[in-house]
Amino acid sequence: MQDTETTPGSDLLAEQPISRVVRDGIEYVLLGTAHVSRASAEAVHAILAREPFDAVAIELCEPRYKTMRDPEAFRNLDLFQVIRQRKVGLVATSLALSAFQRRLAEQFGIEPGAEMKAAIDGAETRDLPVWLIDREVSVTLRRAIRRIGFFERMTVIAGLAGNLLSRDEVEEDEIEKLKQGDVLGSMFNEFAKESPPLYEAMIAERDRYMTARLREEAGNAAASVRKVLVVIGAGHLAGIEEALATQQDDPAPLQKNLVELPPRKPWGRIIAFAIFALIAAGIAILFTRGVQIGTDALWLWILCTGLGAAVGALLAGGHPLSAVVAFIVAPLKPFRPGVPSGAASAATEAWLHRPRVADFDSLRDDVTEWRGWWRNRISRTLLVFLLTNIGMGVGLWIAGLSILRRVL
Repeated sequence: MQDTETTPGSDLLAEQPISRVVRDGIEYVLLGTAHVSRASAEAVHAILAREPFDAVAIELCEPRYKTMRDPEAFRNLDLFQVIRQRKVGLVATSLALSAFQRRLAEQFGIEPGAEMKAAIDGAETRDLPVWLIDREVSVTLRRAIRRIGFFERMTVIAGLAGNLLSRDEVEEDEIEKLKQGDVLGSMFNEFAKESPPLYEAMIAERDRYMTARLREEAGNAAASVRKVLVVIGAGHLAGIEEALATQQDDPAPLQKNLVELPPRKPWGRIIAFAIFALIAAGIAILFTRGVQIGTDALWLWILCTGLGAAVGALLAGGHPLSAVVAFIVAPLKPFRPGVPSGAASAATEAWLHRPRVADFDSLRDDVTEWRGWWRNRISRTLLVFLLTNIGMGVGLWIAGLSILRRVL
């Protein structure tokens, strides 16, 4: 049911998407926002001043809440752990998302997530509990990636890169149109429309998860809560409104199901193993035709994969020693299938160029422009990891095709 009241503050609120749902004796007031909108932040202040609430729920998870409340949270980032746990892609993607949101916000002089901060500050001023209801971004991205194929993954990566590198300014009325979407969805809007698995993971699943969190928090609060303000991206408003009216499953098992990662599709590993096996067989066949012929093929493999990885490390701005490590490690890929080629070169880069306090302080600003990714030691290490892997992959295809041509 849309809010059409004309009480103090209603002029501003009338322009905001608001729905009200009553369930189990609790009224949920769903306020749809754009995460980089001045009007959305003002609307949060207005509705908190206009109506009494017993709790405030916000579209944040615990890690994002801590980052928002503690601007120095990035200082706890351990690059070696990120590399060891193979979370480079997730960290880089999170930084790209943050950069996209920050770039838009800076055009209009408003902090990213200002409406969430307004909700937190308003709740604390009124001594109200704050409910963190969103699913962690890392889980959302992993579930999305697991659900889509190779070419869709490349589309997602291209979308991230395109939004990150674009310097086109966005009109404020376009920012307000984000009320029809979501921060994650806004980056991949066209892709998500064409890819049901991507939309399901990034939007629909989170609608169900946030609804389950609301029900769980309401159950824990018992009789002390009768009215809750729910501050969410407006792209989630309709989905949560519907889920609040229809969701019947127990909240705890439902949340558990929505954070579990789908099993990895075996085809990627099978294809990779088949390619390596085919190349190895080709080299073996060439050895049967002559030691020199086989040796030349083996050197072709070493040089193509090694040089590809080394060039990738150098293009990322890595130290020459990082490139040397990449060159040495890349040809050994078939003997360590579970270890990315870029892990060793990135670890070397992090050891040689340990992040300084200034790098942590400027990380959020640096990643809003493409040059900053190379300037900042933290983001540059992530690039060394990613571009080393890409370079090794290019070298693998060049070597493989050349070796197979010699066999045929």
